[in-house]
Amino acid sequence: MNDVIARFRAGDEAAIRAVHQRYAGAVRTVARSMVSDPELVAEIVQQTFIKAWRSIDSFDEGRDFAPWIYSIARRTAIDVLRTEKRPTTGDHEPETDVVVTSISFERTWEIYEVRQAIDDLPADEREVVRLSQLMGLTHPEIAERLGIPVGTVKSRSGRASKKLYVALQHLQGPANQNSVSSVQGDEEL
Repeated sequence: MNDVIARFRAGDEAAIRAVHQRYAGAVRTVARSMVSDPELVAEIVQQTFIKAWRSIDSFDEGRDFAPWIYSIARRTAIDVLRTEKRPTTGDHEPETDVVVTSISFERTWEIYEVRQAIDDLPADEREVVRLSQLMGLTHPEIAERLGIPVGTVKSRSGRASKKLYVALQHLQGPANQNSVSSVQGDEEL
């Protein structure tokens, strides 16, 4: 990764794409933890990478890149929220206050790890997880939408659950028992 960061520092387009691809999901998670408006989230992600590229000279290559860019994302989100709270001028509707419920960095990282584990699933299993967990569809509804038997949906769900359990086992502990337990049940995913 140090080679990619060095090329990122030099402005290499492939390295910039690689850094964006590697960290955009986590940066988006940080932004979403502070802002609910999808347009503002997209703006925060974009601004974060621009700021990271502009200030890459301040990055200490002996340290981990992830916390550095996440702190830029958090500060960028705060700046965007401050801008949004300023009174408006002109003929458009007044802005409303945005409620910010900040979650801890550890929780944000856990959310990122869960998203990454889901992204690492095979496409057919990932789609079943997406439809059941994110869209709230039942197994019969998923089967109808995908045009496959309910049994296939259940088997994909079961395989995905087992893979997620293994991938996220490290999150188990007294404080994180609920994080992993939600992915253990075959019927849940």
